[in-house]
Amino acid sequence: MQFLRGLSRISRSGLRLFLSRQLYPFPVANSSQLLGDSTQKVFNRRETYSWSLVDSHGFKQQIHHQSSFLIEEPLDPFSLVADELSLLANRLRATLVSEVPKLASAAEYFFKMGVGGERFRPTVLLLMATALNVHIPEQIVGDTLAAELRTRQQCIAEIAEMIHVASLLHDDVLDDAETRRSINSLNFVMGNKVAVLAGDVLLSRAFVALASLKNTEVVSLLAIVVEHLVTGETMQMTCTSEQRCSMEYHMQKKYYKTASLISNSCKAIALLAGQTTEVATLAFEYGKNLGLAFQLIDDVLDFTGTFASLGKGSLSDIRHGIVTAPILFAIEEFPQLRAVVQQGFDNPENVDIALEYLGKSRGIHRTRELAAKHASLAAAAIDSLPETDDEQIRKSRRALVDLTHRVITRNK
Repeated sequence: MQFLRGLSRISRSGLRLFLSRQLYPFPVANSSQLLGDSTQKVFNRRETYSWSLVDSHGFKQQIHHQSSFLIEEPLDPFSLVADELSLLANRLRATLVSEVPKLASAAEYFFKMGVGGERFRPTVLLLMATALNVHIPEQIVGDTLAAELRTRQQCIAEIAEMIHVASLLHDDVLDDAETRRSINSLNFVMGNKVAVLAGDVLLSRAFVALASLKNTEVVSLLAIVVEHLVTGETMQMTCTSEQRCSMEYHMQKKYYKTASLISNSCKAIALLAGQTTEVATLAFEYGKNLGLAFQLIDDVLDFTGTFASLGKGSLSDIRHGIVTAPILFAIEEFPQLRAVVQQGFDNPENVDIALEYLGKSRGIHRTRELAAKHASLAAAAIDSLPETDDEQIRKSRRALVDLTHRVITRNK
């Protein structure tokens, strides 16, 4: 408890040092390396991410005990940006107008059906934009310029959502999925070819919008996100039997597939506002750890959720041969499970054996603990932002911290 309270009070450089030694996925020495080069090496072409996971035994503190923002009355993060979310939804629909009606209809399918739920990613990014509205350089201060900045930051939220939905369309084709959040998947409704092309349309429109920002560093950040999405999916499809049993490999894959989008988008929000490298680092850290916490809870819900809550069948990952954190933690307790996992899950008996070991292990519990650790690091990043007395900024920061708690306590 004292450690986590202290984390929010230490200097920015101390925070970066802690993160780089514990959970930060970049083997770098300083913030200029962290943020100055947005094209980190992947495998033999770019730097491989290095995860050093902290032991998660005994971690039971709750997020609201660790952040100074949540001592105030709780608020609804989504209601703070509800008007902007509606504006973004209208812009997205306008963006997807096409000369080929069927393609436009396909690209708009998930937006019309509400698969994005409460628009988690745009909400995070809009709140981050307000949370960083402090110590902005003089050259972008003023009503007109401030409104222009907000529009550009809203554009990042739109771009992130288009990239995200494009990845869902492509993932559903790769997974032969029939449903997505309780509705029929696009590939099931219109076929694989149309679904792939619809995803391509979304990506192309996202990059047209990105180019309009005329900021090369931001363009590089979001371009690397798309590469990370492809890399993560490839890692999932081509892993060796040893890699399937590696927590480090699993977490690296999760960063590529999910956390990279939200972390680099948060950083882009900071860069557009002309914020310092330190502040951009903290924005990145928040997005990265929030994204990882979200995905770890997804790992849990795949075993504990129902079709009604998930919008898909439970045990979806393991039945598709995907080994996730609860099983990996179970292997640590029962090494004999490794041989079963390495054989794969084409044989239903292996699924039953793995579930039996999981039930006897602390795999679910330890995965929740690890998710809570990442959520705590996300909250600590917000606590470490430059101080302000502005009520709107403080509200947005409180909302961002509140989201870290919502992520680890959700059941769908």
